[in-house]
Amino acid sequence: MVHQYKNNGYNIVLDVCSGSVHVVDDLVYDIISLYEENDKEQIIKALSQYDSADVSEAYDEVAQLVEDGTLFTDDVYKDYIIDFKKRKTVVKALCLHIAHDCNLACRYCFAGEGEYKGDRALMSLEVAKKSLDFLVANSGLRRNLEVDFFGGEPLMNWDVVKKTVEYGRSLEEKYDKKFRFTLTTNGVLLNDEIMEFANREMANVVLSIDGRKEVHDYMRPTRNGKGSYDVILSKFQEFAKKRAGKSYYVRGTYTHNNLDFSQDVLHMADLGFDQISVEPVVSLPDEPYAIKEEDIPVLLEQYDILAKEMIKRHKEGRGFNFFHFMIDLEGGPCVAKRLSGCGSGTEYMAVTPWGDLYPCHQFVGEDDFCIGNVFDGIKNQDIVNEFKLCNVYAKDKCKDCFARFYCSGGCAANSYKFHGNILDAYDIGCELQKKRIECAIMLKAAMADEAEEE
Repeated sequence: MVHQYKNNGYNIVLDVCSGSVHVVDDLVYDIISLYEENDKEQIIKALSQYDSADVSEAYDEVAQLVEDGTLFTDDVYKDYIIDFKKRKTVVKALCLHIAHDCNLACRYCFAGEGEYKGDRALMSLEVAKKSLDFLVANSGLRRNLEVDFFGGEPLMNWDVVKKTVEYGRSLEEKYDKKFRFTLTTNGVLLNDEIMEFANREMANVVLSIDGRKEVHDYMRPTRNGKGSYDVILSKFQEFAKKRAGKSYYVRGTYTHNNLDFSQDVLHMADLGFDQISVEPVVSLPDEPYAIKEEDIPVLLEQYDILAKEMIKRHKEGRGFNFFHFMIDLEGGPCVAKRLSGCGSGTEYMAVTPWGDLYPCHQFVGEDDFCIGNVFDGIKNQDIVNEFKLCNVYAKDKCKDCFARFYCSGGCAANSYKFHGNILDAYDIGCELQKKRIECAIMLKAAMADEAEEE
């Protein structure tokens, strides 16, 4: 299977199953589009606008690519996932809901102001420690383990965050493990002490900001209805500088209210942030801020606008990374990860303040998806088995899609939210994801051209 498209003056051909990317001229592009259904003579006749000798020579070049296994390659992965259910569950990451409470009242919050359809609560140190014990006990031979402090707003329970990190460090030598802690925060409670600790102990920090002041303040007000942009901006700028090369990114959400979201990305780049993620809101259509099908053409254009501006700024020495355009064409995730995605419900789980286990943070509050708890372990193996089989070949919408090895079938929680099962796909999200992949590959081609010019 190949996927062909034109973007920003580039003719791009992606061989889906090998991952090979070919940037070609118009003639080769047209030959490839006809190659599977026609022989050489038929193609020469069909492409009469070109010189027949040129068509013949180009056809032979395409045939050589096919022979070399970089074009029209067979899908050898379909049988790979048959044994997924037999795999032992090895947990490598936990999302600790350190606080089911928040000091903001974001309009689009899937957690309902941090409460996740339940009561406000802060995780106790006892539950946090048992969570790390559970992770160590269920991680098998895996040495590197990940723990994300999440909410609500985790800084509302900062003392437990610090003591949990301290406890984790005490386990590392004893069990030959290494914890990679991350923190997601809205920034309201940030101060020098928190920044210093996070820069020493947190492998990554996610800073929530939606972009331009008017966009951010409308969607992310404080509990008293005032905007939060002016409260957090200078703190985030200082925090990003103090990270001093350590991983961080500012993360925003765009909605129907700011379909020109590329301007929010560029606004954050102009503020000095060089690691940026702005993602579409995922909401049922009855919400006024929900992305609608009729918004898709506008949003696809926005990704093109953003990609072209990123090329321009890179040449000017003002480049930045946009999370959804970051793609590894040479290495990237292993085959199992490409097929099954984030590992929710198997390798990755969320822990509530009470210690209950869910497949991921977006399933918290859905009682039917409670897997068990950190005190007694996994009690509902059926749910784990269901998530083990969640892969691109189990989804009708994914198995023949060119993007399947890059999006890994999309988000199970989004699928459940819109279709009531985890083996479907969120259609709007699919269209946006495919466009992001196309832009990401085009950016690689542009950067390669720039490198050659130098």
